Amino acid sequence: MAVTSDSAAVDTQAPAALLRPEPGLGELCVLMKLGEIVLKGSNRRLFERRLHNNIRAAARGLREIRLTQRGAGVIIVRMPGGSDLEVAELAERMRNVMGVVWVHLVRRVAKDLDTVTDVAVRSMAERAGTFAVRARRRDKRFPLTSSQIAAHVGAAVKGAYGLPVDLKRPANTVSIEVDKDEVFVFTDGIPGQGGLPVGMSGRGLVLMSGGIDSPVAAHRMMRRGLKVDFLHFSGMPFTGPESIYKAYSLVRQLDRFQTGSRLFVVPFGKAQQQLKSSGIERLQIVAQRRLMLKTAEALADDLGAEALITGDALGQVSSQTMTNLTALDDAVDLPILRPLIGMDKTEIMDQARRIGTLAISELPDEDCCTLLTPRQVETAAKIADLRQIEKRLDAEELAEHLVTTAQVHRPSFLGDSVPSRI
Repeated sequence: MAVTSDSAAVDTQAPAALLRPEPGLGELCVLMKLGEIVLKGSNRRLFERRLHNNIRAAARGLREIRLTQRGAGVIIVRMPGGSDLEVAELAERMRNVMGVVWVHLVRRVAKDLDTVTDVAVRSMAERAGTFAVRARRRDKRFPLTSSQIAAHVGAAVKGAYGLPVDLKRPANTVSIEVDKDEVFVFTDGIPGQGGLPVGMSGRGLVLMSGGIDSPVAAHRMMRRGLKVDFLHFSGMPFTGPESIYKAYSLVRQLDRFQTGSRLFVVPFGKAQQQLKSSGIERLQIVAQRRLMLKTAEALADDLGAEALITGDALGQVSSQTMTNLTALDDAVDLPILRPLIGMDKTEIMDQARRIGTLAISELPDEDCCTLLTPRQVETAAKIADLRQIEKRLDAEELAEHLVTTAQVHRPSFLGDSVPSRI
């Protein structure tokens, strides 16, 4: 089974040079190595089927592909008639498919030792430093063992370029995988996302603030197999549309990991004004967040979502104390998932940078979280006090009304969308 570290699994900024096509070396294909899926036992086929569907969805708009599962941990995707650049674009998309641990651009060649050796030698042209050859013989009928293939090809590469061999920590690795009908030869790979195929664990609704944290929380839950929708509360009509543009851009960036994302935007300014006018002062932020969660729960019921997801991290801000988080949990019946709860800001920012959302999150805007904010925030809100406030405001009915005002957008990474009412 292929293995990768957590940091590698979320890295979407690998050098483009790893995908550089090399013409004239046989048909270029994409070979993907799976990780956690191979441990699923009798349920593995369900995970593989979902992953295959997600791969096809990620390849939408490209030339037709042919997908083949090779054993428990390898998928081959071909693009008959596609140029090397088109296949490289396919590989670039595959690196963002949840459930894939490694993505390789490979050369598909005949099961002939001379052909394999020729392609392997040519793939090492203009390389410098040490090298090693790793061979794997999935088809045991091939006349040479894995070690014999590696020794034969290694001697040819050394004879052609004079490169030193280092079997422990080589600067370059030539990989050869002998399959039933063909051989795959490749030299480089890029880390994928790992985790589980999106949609395998159900559906969730992310409260998308436009800040740094919530996009990272969304990515982490997608990586655990959740298909997510997004809910953004804007300060309109008291703010401009900047926070909506920002949320749209963030969801569009995250859509590369699941496709088919939906962003629901609720104008929250008047509800905030109503909360402020009720004289709740220090409790305003917690009461406001409870109302957001109630609205999210009402929307989740319409969408069939089974959990709410937030970017809360314990103690990061005054509203995220243990007491206040407990008060927020009390607002709804749905579970609230907080994948960042034990992370510090530096860790969250590092992951936001790797998934490509940090620069967007740092753009200036005025959202509902900065609108009508009290000077002091209660750090130990009492649930009884919050329930009394909500009873006076008829918060359940207000939440239902807010859902009816939502606009839905479909920010596709593969193309733009048109807003509509739900």
